[in-house]
Amino acid sequence: MPSVMLRINDEGKLTFYIPKKDLEEVVASIEHDSPDAWGGEITLADGSSYYIEPLDSPPKLPITLRAKRAGEN
Repeated sequence: MPSVMLRINDEGKLTFYIPKKDLEEVVASIEHDSPDAWGGEITLADGSSYYIEPLDSPPKLPITLRAKRAGEN
């Protein structure tokens, strides 16, 4: 389970960065994106998906969280 960083880029879009792969991609969708739940399956603009354990509220960005590829146990 890699650590990933989520932040807002200069264009105002949420980005997902995996340091070990030096991969930064714009987030296309988030499963839970409301005031009382944030996270779950995150789909990136390149089509790949990751899972972040849902939080009780949207996080203050930037933030580093643990993520796993969606569909992995």
